[in-house]
Amino acid sequence: MAILTFLIIGWVLSWFKFNELFVQAFKELFKLDITKASYYFVFFCIGFLGDIILFFKGTYEIILLNP
Repeated sequence: MAILTFLIIGWVLSWFKFNELFVQAFKELFKLDITKASYYFVFFCIGFLGDIILFFKGTYEIILLNP
């Protein structure tokens, strides 16, 4: 669930041009050109790590949507 949450956060931040800021900062800091796909991949990885941490702590809950 954290993966989806962080992807939505990344999407909302892109409304305010944060993705362009991130790409430019990455280019200046590491001298590498990245794309918007890399921007979303970073948010995916953060969410994935969050899910793994919750899983190993034993607090990970699978949410089932029932009608």
